[in-house]
Amino acid sequence: MAHITLVLPFALPLPEFAPDLVRALQAPALAALLSRTSRVERAPRPGLAHALPHETWLARALGLGQEGTTPFAVAAMRGIGLDPGAGRWYIVTPAHIQIARSHLMMADTRQVALQEDDGRALFEAARSLCEEIGHELRYGDAHTWFLRADDWTGFDTASPDTVANMDLTDFMPKGAQAQACRRLQNEVQMAWHAHPVNAAREARRLPVVNAFWVWGAATQAPAAATALASHAVPGWLAALANVRLDALDRLDGILKQDGLLVAGNLGEAALAADWNGWLQGMQHLEEKLFAPLLGAVKDGRVKSLRLVLSSREGLLEATTGGLTQRKFWRRPTLDLLALH
Repeated sequence: MAHITLVLPFALPLPEFAPDLVRALQAPALAALLSRTSRVERAPRPGLAHALPHETWLARALGLGQEGTTPFAVAAMRGIGLDPGAGRWYIVTPAHIQIARSHLMMADTRQVALQEDDGRALFEAARSLCEEIGHELRYGDAHTWFLRADDWTGFDTASPDTVANMDLTDFMPKGAQAQACRRLQNEVQMAWHAHPVNAAREARRLPVVNAFWVWGAATQAPAAATALASHAVPGWLAALANVRLDALDRLDGILKQDGLLVAGNLGEAALAADWNGWLQGMQHLEEKLFAPLLGAVKDGRVKSLRLVLSSREGLLEATTGGLTQRKFWRRPTLDLLALH
């Protein structure tokens, strides 16, 4: 019998919308999983954190970092098939920055769809600038690159989902050591400003790629001890997974062994505050994940199931199992989704 952990980024609605969304959500299997539990824990997000709650949770669960850190770069490189060797590596995410009324704001990187050829072309333009100052830039995929910068220490950088649709002022790298990072970002942005890729994107009314976002610093990464499967997650997170699921139709292989599954299909809707889209995503998970997992718990194929649900504000962990599901006197509700 397997022990399964299901991580659902953005499955907790924001407090101001939660009561209405919970009333609208028809998810009896999720209600049973959340109501008949052996353990429930909540963890609020620290003040101005540079990572979202599920990101720091994953870093700890995979043995990569401590609270508040996201040292994913080296592990992601290995997952993509790159040898990091020695040194300090960062993940680079090409993104789109727009001018809001009073500040700069970075769009959700899921909305910056880059084809492979365009990603390669922008990468090559950035690589020459990196090499001029002695930094190696390596290509993972169109949305995931890696920069070696051994001397960039002493400052924090934030994950793309942390800064999405937020005021960038609070998240720009700060301090004397961060000046080189900001200078390189500015040079790449200027090189991309008139790049043919962006000219073509403007002609197609697509967001231009004008941000060279650096984050996820790591110098080493242990071999993964946890089997990880992923679905609909950003490229850097997919790189950490042993199994990458294009769909959630077949879970038999996942249920045969202990492991962790991250389903990221709620992220785009939640970051855009598209709560109708979020409800549709949750209904899809009810059909494809919650109902099958509840059945597997009840018939003994899964000994324990831990749900890890998060929002920008915090994280909820709830554990259930076959014996706990027999507590019929606990009325299934979705109330935990609305309690912050």
